[in-house]
Amino acid sequence: MLGIALGVAALIAVLSVMNGFQQELRTRILGVVSHLQIINSPGEIGGLHDWQGIAKEVLRHQRVIGAAPYIQAQSMLVKHGNVRGTLIRGILPQREQQVSNFARFMQTGQLADLQPGDFGIVLGIDLARSLDVHQGDKLTLVAPQGSISLAGVIPRLKSFTVTGIFEAGMHEYDSALALIHLADSQVLYRTGATVSGLRLKTDDLFAARHIGQQIANNANFSAYISDWTMSHANFFRAVQLEKTMMFVILSLIVAVAAFNLVSTLVMAVTDKEADIAILRTLGATPRGIMTIFAVQGALIGSLGLLLGVAGGVLLALNMDTVVPTLENLLGTQFLSKDVYYISDLPSQLLWTDVWLVALMAFVLSLLATLYPSWRASRVNPADALRYE
Repeated sequence: MLGIALGVAALIAVLSVMNGFQQELRTRILGVVSHLQIINSPGEIGGLHDWQGIAKEVLRHQRVIGAAPYIQAQSMLVKHGNVRGTLIRGILPQREQQVSNFARFMQTGQLADLQPGDFGIVLGIDLARSLDVHQGDKLTLVAPQGSISLAGVIPRLKSFTVTGIFEAGMHEYDSALALIHLADSQVLYRTGATVSGLRLKTDDLFAARHIGQQIANNANFSAYISDWTMSHANFFRAVQLEKTMMFVILSLIVAVAAFNLVSTLVMAVTDKEADIAILRTLGATPRGIMTIFAVQGALIGSLGLLLGVAGGVLLALNMDTVVPTLENLLGTQFLSKDVYYISDLPSQLLWTDVWLVALMAFVLSLLATLYPSWRASRVNPADALRYE
């Protein structure tokens, strides 16, 4: 019983932690990447005309809750001889807050500090460290789209002032993403009134693909529409596969407990052979004897299952308290901030996982009773009572 309880509790707790990590990673990624993107052509810096009209049209869809234009291009940042390749994203700060969580990620400064014509820039925290710059420092942005002269193509240089630093918690963005005002990016990359695309936020990120298809089917404009599952599909598939494999591996704990249940019932049958024989002589049928031991095994499995579910749910719901307590007792930190981007152990309890684990454990418990019950029903009264 305790073996089944331990296996079920461990399985529920681990699946909840996996759900927590998945939710945390999804939140951090989608805090930078939008649910949907509308672009004129992949890889084109500008080209999407009348973004205001397109934004007004898509916002009529009841499930689209935000739309923000952007210009995105590869450039280089230079400071004191330090050179870093960077993804520059031009944004409108007021609209960007509708589709991303940059305002929450800001360590210093604010997105609102990006003003048109001031040529301010917001850097990822790792990018700022590699360039050795702080808020208020100046650096040089080198745009590869240069000017043609007698000497050839000369890259355009522009001085920017660091107005803020953000930390999204993802190395991909913290080390290679910089934000500037949309108007400054249009001047720098000479896109005129066009933008690279529109970033959209929906009321349900899991329905983003379906919403994108609805927008595409009813659109009065010509453009490509992509969703977050396309840009990060492999990453989330890997996380889901890891969760599935953890479920399979930890299910072996419950399987071992079920095997122990088999051995327990076999020993009970051996010990009670004389009692079984007496019941048979009093008129009990083989099916009735089989039912007795099946009920016994199911009762043991059900009690262990209930204990395990209760313990697993309590552990999953109080993971934020249990883990710090263990860290204080052991004098260590399981997820060090110096090594891991997620330093806390997140937990998200999904009742679908709880029911799945409970159903699997109950089925294994029932299967474990089949052989002992069948063996009990095959006891011969004459042989069992011969030496009594």
